[in-house]
Amino acid sequence: MAELNMEAKLKNRLKQEKVQLWNAPFTDADNQPGRHHMEELAERYAAQLDLSAPEVGGALEAIRLQAVKRGKGNKTFRETSVATLELLLPRDSKKDPKTKNYLEMRLDVSVQEVVDRIGQQFSLKHVKLIHNGTTLCVDRRLDQQGVKNHSKVMVLKVSDGEWKQQANEEEEKMKRQSESLQRSQKGFQILTERDGSEDPETTPFLEIADQRGNPLKIPPTEKKALILAMGLHEKGRSLMKKKQFDNALLHLLEADQQFSRCGSALLRSVDNYAVLQLDVVWCYRALEALPCLEDGRARLQRAEDGFLQCYGEGQRRLLMIKGNTGKEEVLFLRLYLLQSLLSYVEGNDAQARLQLSKVEALYSRLRLDSEKMSQLTALGFSEREVRLGLRACGGDVQEAAIHISSQRQEREQLKRRERLKRRRRVEAISTLTELGYSRRDASRALHLADGDVDRACGILLESHQGALSTNNNTEGVAPEKLEQLLYLGFERRVSEAALRLTGGDVQSATQLLLDNQGVLAPDLLSASPPSSASSASSPSSEEPSTSSNSPEDEELVNEVLEDIAPHEEDYLDLTLEEESELIATVRRYLNREATPTV
Repeated sequence: MAELNMEAKLKNRLKQEKVQLWNAPFTDADNQPGRHHMEELAERYAAQLDLSAPEVGGALEAIRLQAVKRGKGNKTFRETSVATLELLLPRDSKKDPKTKNYLEMRLDVSVQEVVDRIGQQFSLKHVKLIHNGTTLCVDRRLDQQGVKNHSKVMVLKVSDGEWKQQANEEEEKMKRQSESLQRSQKGFQILTERDGSEDPETTPFLEIADQRGNPLKIPPTEKKALILAMGLHEKGRSLMKKKQFDNALLHLLEADQQFSRCGSALLRSVDNYAVLQLDVVWCYRALEALPCLEDGRARLQRAEDGFLQCYGEGQRRLLMIKGNTGKEEVLFLRLYLLQSLLSYVEGNDAQARLQLSKVEALYSRLRLDSEKMSQLTALGFSEREVRLGLRACGGDVQEAAIHISSQRQEREQLKRRERLKRRRRVEAISTLTELGYSRRDASRALHLADGDVDRACGILLESHQGALSTNNNTEGVAPEKLEQLLYLGFERRVSEAALRLTGGDVQSATQLLLDNQGVLAPDLLSASPPSSASSASSPSSEEPSTSSNSPEDEELVNEVLEDIAPHEEDYLDLTLEEESELIATVRRYLNREATPTV
């Protein structure tokens, strides 16, 4: 890391003085160094930066060689369209940590060809490529995915087991991903399709809640994307705890893609997206991919902006909601620490010191007294509860004990409320199915009626009557009725679906759309009107539920649920051991006491 710091400082000096090392007198006609001029420059910069001349001379020569190579690469690219890519190899695949690794390829070739070349050239069996925080798809070209001449590409190794599992997948998309990522996606997809009508005692069901644990009302499409994003994030965090940073990064980047499908207003109301950005950069650090500065810096800025929007200026909004801010301060500690690290790598020592001083002040406040920890664990509280409680209460043992007990009671009340809510929904569906409607239709009607049984029954009856009046022609939608809904400002697709669901009744369709803010779940957009029975004693046959209960799917669901933290504030429960080590490392670098590898 010290080499990166010195290189950044020298590049800044060269840029300020408009020194072009690739031109004379620093480089001759044969691309060899102009030794006298290079030595002179090294001595001058060494005095300015308080470094040794040989050390600076070596760094300047490395920069000169990079510039010469870049110039050659530009000429080659102009003449032959062959680009030069800088590869960030896994640490155990680097023959010399100080030597940069390059690959020359055309940009109109598939990523698979690049993967094959890397495998041959660097003896890597199975790899994935990351560019600007995105996993490159093997069946698409480099230039189609934003890769340019001189782009930096991160190389991640994939285990033989994961690669074999991936090769056996039926769908082409899943073949490009590791088995664990594919199973995570599918497992969480199943959970997003559950509507909470299953047995509340035995069937897992995910719901989006605010910082107090209260459910949030979110449009169905965004809700599914958010649940999938949060699920993949949880899986990635689980892998981070196991120090499997390669696989963790793949899951985190996929979660980032899912978050991008959510509306900006939704992302501003939850801190998950900001935390994800921190976790991605933490993986970069662990994988020694600090040269990914552009993406890392942008992600840390998004994290900082996200915390400001979600928590408010000076965390005032968070204080109003939760009554304390101590637990969330660990996120700011990690944010400032990563910012300090990147500032150092960029050669900005002053900014690195400023950020590190904020980190050290936070760390001294957040690190916990072992005696206080023991006192609270002796009362039967878990270590997680104790850490969170002490930080929430500024280290006061008595207040922490009261806080933890209060938190336990609140969580239990939320669980009881949720169980009661789901039990009532199950009972409501049973009531409607006893009238002859299918379970699927009853579930849909209850969703449209926001849980009101009488309204749901009315929707089902109106739908049946509308279907009879149009001779069961459920597909056709009268143009004049559709025009009325379009005139009111509703979208065409949801208007057509609402008319189908209400049997062509404009008034009912309008009320349905108003009740749901003009948004209908994806499965309702193509649905036929709910079926009805000829009599209450002769119910219609059951239609398949929207959520699958096959043994394979249940296995997937149970597998992904294992990676969901049992405690909603698990992401705030940092022991600060890793942070403490990194603080010491950055401090040593800034004090020039040692130069270990980060």
